[in-house]
Amino acid sequence: MRIPLLFSICLWMLSEAEVIQLTDMFGEIRTPNFPDSYPSDSEVTWNITVPEGFRLKLYFMHFDLEPSYLCEYDYAKVESEDQVIANFCGKESTDTEQAPGQQIITSPSNFLSLTFRSDFSNEERFTGFDAHYSAIDIDECTEKSDEDLVCDHHCHNYIGGFYCSCRFGYLLHTDNRTCKVECSDNLFTQRSGLISSPDYPGPYAKSSDCRYRIELEEGFVINLHFDDNFDVEDHPEVKCPYDYLKIKTGKKEFGPLCGEKSPGRIETGSNSVQILFHSDNSGENGGWRLSYSVTGMPCPNLHPPMNGKLEPPQSEYTFKDQVVISCNQGYRVLKDNVEMESLQIECRKDGTWSNQIPPCQKTEKDSRMS
Repeated sequence: MRIPLLFSICLWMLSEAEVIQLTDMFGEIRTPNFPDSYPSDSEVTWNITVPEGFRLKLYFMHFDLEPSYLCEYDYAKVESEDQVIANFCGKESTDTEQAPGQQIITSPSNFLSLTFRSDFSNEERFTGFDAHYSAIDIDECTEKSDEDLVCDHHCHNYIGGFYCSCRFGYLLHTDNRTCKVECSDNLFTQRSGLISSPDYPGPYAKSSDCRYRIELEEGFVINLHFDDNFDVEDHPEVKCPYDYLKIKTGKKEFGPLCGEKSPGRIETGSNSVQILFHSDNSGENGGWRLSYSVTGMPCPNLHPPMNGKLEPPQSEYTFKDQVVISCNQGYRVLKDNVEMESLQIECRKDGTWSNQIPPCQKTEKDSRMS
């Protein structure tokens, strides 16, 4: 006749449980005395640990424990990281008992614990179990439950681990997962152009610090115009804590800029502009693009001399514009008491012309005929 369960629990508490540490990549686990009957009032735990990058599989070749309602007497319990994966007893599964049969148990990590416990008595002869375990490789490249293990671009699995690589033009960050770009010194000297975040309009590179410089000679003023499609990671409460744009022009600074609202047109008032773009190690934002153009320092309007003309005639003149002054037939340009066919003048960076408008003087031949 079986003694009440409460009394059997007390007896288990009095007996000392045995703990066995296993670190081999494979092995066999048997109940005490296997294949003979296992002893009563026994508890043994096998803690199996393999290197990171592996998980464990466990299966039973033979299983014969005392059957009981919900396996309350004798059982084999499988755990991993304080999570009970299975609790087995009996020989065949019933409505109230679960036996492993041909089931293969896989651990979620590189640790697995198997505990065998028997109560104070067995009314029949039960032979216990014969279990086998082995380490199996984790393919980190296809298992993306942990975002920290995802490579930015390419993932390569090997036995026991993985490594990341980047597309052409990118560099692997020191975290060995993130792909960044080398964009620290981009110089633009043309009077117009396009500048954008890396891979625009696709997500820009993580963990990168980009610097774009527009340098033109004095006398030019740079104007920026951002596309409407603007997407830089933002925060609802703190201004641009993650990714941002800053624009520096001498003593002026615009930014930090982020979010989804385009900055539109920015008149820098300078011939030298630095655009700084910072991204952190997360996010999938689309980035930004701008076009830039220049305007020159304006010069005063010109009026042709009497009996002369200007080429090309314009309503406005700015830095670097050139004008040719010539005279009508029978007249010549007079500069410093020297007659010449024409004179070319240029708008300078300080907003002045390189020469005043000279007069047109009648040639000597025409003077005598008159």
